Amino acid sequence: MAVNIVLVEPEIPQNTGNIVRTCAAVGAKLHLIKPLGFSVEDKYLKRAGLDYWNEVDIFYYDSFQELREKYPDSLFYYATTKALKTYADIKYPEDCFLVFGKESKGLPEELLLKNKDYCIRIPMKGDIRSLNLSNSVAIIVYEVLRQSNFKGMTVQGKLTKYEW
Repeated sequence: MAVNIVLVEPEIPQNTGNIVRTCAAVGAKLHLIKPLGFSVEDKYLKRAGLDYWNEVDIFYYDSFQELREKYPDSLFYYATTKALKTYADIKYPEDCFLVFGKESKGLPEELLLKNKDYCIRIPMKGDIRSLNLSNSVAIIVYEVLRQSNFKGMTVQGKLTKYEW
């Protein structure tokens, strides 16, 4: 099952690096919407992504609208703390796009209002503002993969009697 991760104006290089590593582990494509809050040459970005950069298809866009125009028939789901539906309430289609906003502000309210039927949230206690961006991406992408019974995923190596 193909999954597309979209980061709209990410600000923290370590988060994006961690998301690159997650994308490599699950075979997801990463779409980055400019402006980025860091250089893609940033040492923190590279360190967090380790040596997985060559394992991920990464695409850059000057605007979110540019991405939408490239994939007009695809379904997009918008992660926000303001949604009524949780990420587990959705049956995700193949090749869906999971959209996440910048760390300091999330996604623009105008975008959320236009797409409120496709907004999803991760449940949290009421006094917590939000989860870390890279953790949020991992939580939701693994739900999408779980729904497809982890199609295309493999077990690494063989277990021995000593590994249990």
